[in-house]
Order: sequence, then structure tokens, then C-alpha cells
Amino acid sequence: MYRFAICDDSREDIDYIEKLIREWNKEAGYQIRIDRFPSGEAFLFAHEDDPETDVLLLDIEMKALSGIDLAQKLREAGSRMQIVFVTGYMEYIAQGYDVEALHYLLKPVTGEKLFRVLDRAMERLKNRERELTITMPEGIVRIPLTEIRYLEVMGNYVTIHGRESYSVKRTLSQLEALLDERFYRIHRSYIVNLQLVKKCMRTEVILKDDTELPLSRRHYEGLNRAMITYF
Repeated sequence: MYRFAICDDSREDIDYIEKLIREWNKEAGYQIRIDRFPSGEAFLFAHEDDPETDVLLLDIEMKALSGIDLAQKLREAGSRMQIVFVTGYMEYIAQGYDVEALHYLLKPVTGEKLFRVLDRAMERLKNRERELTITMPEGIVRIPLTEIRYLEVMGNYVTIHGRESYSVKRTLSQLEALLDERFYRIHRSYIVNLQLVKKCMRTEVILKDDTELPLSRRHYEGLNRAMITYF
């Protein structure tokens, strides 16, 4: 089951968004659950006990706790849910991307636009479930793609850096073929997870944990295009 949540201080807007989600799912055919919250505080309180929301459709202008503040709290707590801002205000777009929002929809939302965003959200959720399977001397290891920060060539081995590091005697190209569009080769010896890139400079890439990786000049433009396309 995929779990959706709508957080908005307008009951009419919640009703409308829920109606659109159910229309979208008539064709998509997923097993879904939709939870409704009239405030950021209400969602945060429920999330502490039940953090399994997959997609959050979130208003920004709400009393007390704004949508941006709520999203920041969720990211600080380590949540990787897909956040879609649904609001009537353009000026918050930059802040929306700061909290890794999937998309920013302006009210009134059309079904066509929301359906495309929901399709993207589901694709990301499916990708999040993918794993890289490698064979080590001690046995088979499955590494969720979401945990991989970057891959690095070290001599005749490639080291996969995630929560733990694993070195395998494979070529970088062989492992690259097992990854998906969230990964990009930034150097002949490095592949990076685009989701974890904080800053792209001319000669280096800085990850969100402040790891610095070399960026080949010939990959600079392609990396920028890949980040725009993926996000």
C-alpha cells in the first residue's frame, strides 16, 4: 500500500486534492490510503507515531507552522517522503527546492498537472526500493540505491560508498549499468548520486555531507543538465 497525506488548512482544498488523487488512481491502479490533516502541527504529531507517509501534498501558507517549516523538520528528522507543495504563492519556490520538494504546484491545481506529478512520485518510490546486489568473499550483499552516496575507482577495485563501504573487483562501467537515472558519472573514476549533491562547481562536486569529489570539465555541462532533468 502507498500512503498519501494532504495537509492544508482549507477543507475545500483538501476535498479537491483528494478527489483528484482518487481520479488519478482509477487508471494507476495502486492500493492507496489517503490521510487528511488541517495543519502542519497535526501532521507532525501523527508522523511521530506513524512515519510511513510516502507522498505528502502540502500547503505552504498555514497558521503557526508553515508548510516550509514542516518540510524542514521532516528533512532534519531524516524523512525521504515525496513532498509536493500545493499553494497559491510563487515566492516560495526557491525554499521548496531547498527541502528537496518533488514539485511546486500553484492553485488552482488541474488534474492534468497533478497526475503528471503523482506519476513522477510513484516512479521515485519504485526506484527507492531498488537495490544493487554485489558478491563479496563473505557472501551476497544487497545495497539499497538510496543509500549509495558515490562510487570510486581504487586500483583494480570499485568502492561503493554508502552507510558502509564495499570494494568489489568490477569496472566502474559494469556497476554503472546496474544503476538508474539518479546516478551520474562525473569523472572517469567517480559516479555520484544526484540526490545527494549539494553544490556543482567547475572542478568539483560537493555532497550534502560536505564530501568533495573531483568533477571532470567535460562532464560539467552534462551534470547540470542531468540534475535539472532528474529534479
